[in-house]
Amino acid sequence: MRLDKWLWAARFFKTRGLAQQAIESGRVTLNAQRVKCSHALKPSDAVVVRVGDYQWQVIVRALSDRRGPAAEARKLYDETPESRAERERRIELRRWSAEPAAGIKGRPTKRDRRRLDELTSDD
Repeated sequence: MRLDKWLWAARFFKTRGLAQQAIESGRVTLNAQRVKCSHALKPSDAVVVRVGDYQWQVIVRALSDRRGPAAEARKLYDETPESRAERERRIELRRWSAEPAAGIKGRPTKRDRRRLDELTSDD
Protein backbone atom coordinates (compact mmCIF):
# COMPACT_ATOMS: atom_id res chain seq x y z
CA MET A 1 0.00 0.00 0.00
CA ARG A 2 1.24 3.49 -0.87
CA LEU A 3 2.16 5.81 1.99
CA ASP A 4 0.14 8.76 0.64
CA LYS A 5 -3.01 6.61 0.29
CA TRP A 6 -2.66 5.35 3.85
CA LEU A 7 -2.19 8.87 5.26
CA TRP A 8 -5.35 9.94 3.42
CA ALA A 9 -7.30 6.87 4.63
CA ALA A 10 -6.06 7.40 8.22
CA ARG A 11 -7.40 10.99 8.02
CA PHE A 12 -4.13 12.82 8.63
CA PHE A 13 -4.78 14.81 5.43
CA LYS A 14 -8.01 15.75 3.65
CA THR A 15 -6.73 14.87 0.19
CA ARG A 16 -4.08 12.60 -1.28
CA GLY A 17 -2.54 15.66 -2.91
CA LEU A 18 -1.96 17.28 0.49
CA ALA A 19 -0.47 14.01 1.75
CA GLN A 20 1.87 13.90 -1.24
CA GLN A 21 3.00 17.49 -0.66
CA ALA A 22 3.72 16.75 3.01
CA ILE A 23 5.75 13.66 2.13
CA GLU A 24 7.76 15.50 -0.54
CA SER A 25 8.50 18.40 1.80
CA GLY A 26 9.80 16.08 4.55
CA ARG A 27 6.98 16.54 7.06
CA VAL A 28 6.31 12.78 6.96
CA THR A 29 8.98 10.19 7.72
CA LEU A 30 8.75 6.42 7.60
CA ASN A 31 10.98 4.49 10.01
CA ALA A 32 13.01 7.70 10.61
CA GLN A 33 13.78 8.13 6.89
CA ARG A 34 12.45 10.42 4.18
CA VAL A 35 10.66 8.43 1.52
CA LYS A 36 8.68 8.99 -1.66
CA CYS A 37 4.88 9.02 -1.85
CA SER A 38 4.77 5.65 -3.55
CA HIS A 39 6.84 3.89 -0.89
CA ALA A 40 5.25 0.63 0.25
CA LEU A 41 3.84 0.68 3.76
CA LYS A 42 3.37 -2.40 5.93
CA PRO A 43 2.03 -3.06 9.43
CA SER A 44 4.47 -2.32 12.29
CA ASP A 45 6.09 0.58 10.38
CA ALA A 46 6.76 3.75 12.39
CA VAL A 47 5.41 6.93 10.81
CA VAL A 48 6.00 10.49 12.03
CA VAL A 49 3.55 13.09 10.70
CA ARG A 50 3.86 16.85 11.27
CA VAL A 51 0.81 19.00 10.52
CA GLY A 52 1.11 22.62 11.59
CA ASP A 53 2.26 22.79 15.22
CA TYR A 54 1.34 19.19 15.95
CA GLN A 55 3.30 15.99 15.49
CA TRP A 56 2.04 12.40 15.57
CA GLN A 57 4.34 9.42 16.11
CA VAL A 58 2.31 6.37 15.15
CA ILE A 59 2.78 2.66 14.54
CA VAL A 60 0.86 1.28 11.57
CA ARG A 61 -1.56 -1.46 12.68
CA ALA A 62 -3.67 -2.03 9.57
CA LEU A 63 -3.79 -0.99 5.94
CA SER A 64 -6.79 0.49 4.18
CA ASP A 65 -7.17 2.28 0.87
CA ARG A 66 -10.73 3.32 1.74
CA ARG A 67 -11.34 6.55 3.65
CA GLY A 68 -13.99 5.74 6.21
CA PRO A 69 -15.30 7.36 9.39
CA ALA A 70 -12.86 8.77 11.94
CA ALA A 71 -13.51 5.88 14.34
CA GLU A 72 -12.44 3.43 11.64
CA ALA A 73 -9.41 5.53 10.74
CA ARG A 74 -8.13 5.48 14.34
CA LYS A 75 -8.01 1.67 14.18
CA LEU A 76 -5.37 1.87 11.43
CA TYR A 77 -2.65 3.10 13.82
CA ASP A 78 -1.55 3.32 17.45
CA GLU A 79 -0.12 6.61 18.66
CA THR A 80 2.85 6.41 21.02
CA PRO A 81 2.23 7.66 24.59
CA GLU A 82 5.04 10.24 24.31
CA SER A 83 3.48 11.68 21.16
CA ARG A 84 0.03 11.89 22.72
CA ALA A 85 1.39 13.58 25.86
CA GLU A 86 3.33 16.15 23.82
CA ARG A 87 0.33 16.95 21.61
CA GLU A 88 -1.93 17.39 24.64
CA ARG A 89 0.69 19.64 26.26
CA ARG A 90 0.83 21.82 23.14
CA ILE A 91 -2.97 22.01 22.98
CA GLU A 92 -3.08 23.11 26.64
CA LEU A 93 -0.40 25.76 26.06
CA ARG A 94 -2.25 27.08 23.06
CA ARG A 95 -5.49 27.25 25.04
CA TRP A 96 -3.95 29.46 27.73
CA SER A 97 -1.76 31.66 25.54
CA ALA A 98 -2.92 35.08 24.38
CA GLU A 99 -4.67 35.41 21.06
CA PRO A 100 -2.17 36.95 18.60
CA ALA A 101 -4.71 39.39 17.15
CA ALA A 102 -6.21 40.42 20.50
CA GLY A 103 -4.25 43.69 20.64
CA ILE A 104 -5.29 44.82 17.18
CA LYS A 105 -8.43 46.91 17.33
CA GLY A 106 -8.79 48.12 13.73
CA ARG A 107 -8.15 51.47 12.11
CA PRO A 108 -6.43 54.18 14.14
CA THR A 109 -8.69 56.95 15.42
CA LYS A 110 -8.14 60.60 14.61
CA ARG A 111 -6.43 61.01 17.98
CA ASP A 112 -4.10 58.03 17.27
CA ARG A 113 -3.25 59.49 13.85
CA ARG A 114 -2.32 62.84 15.37
CA ARG A 115 -0.07 61.13 17.93
CA LEU A 116 1.63 59.20 15.15
CA ASP A 117 2.12 62.39 13.18
CA GLU A 118 3.72 64.02 16.24
CA LEU A 119 6.15 61.14 16.60
CA THR A 120 7.14 61.07 12.96
CA SER A 121 7.26 64.81 12.25
CA ASP A 122 10.68 66.41 11.62
CA ASP A 123 9.91 69.69 13.44
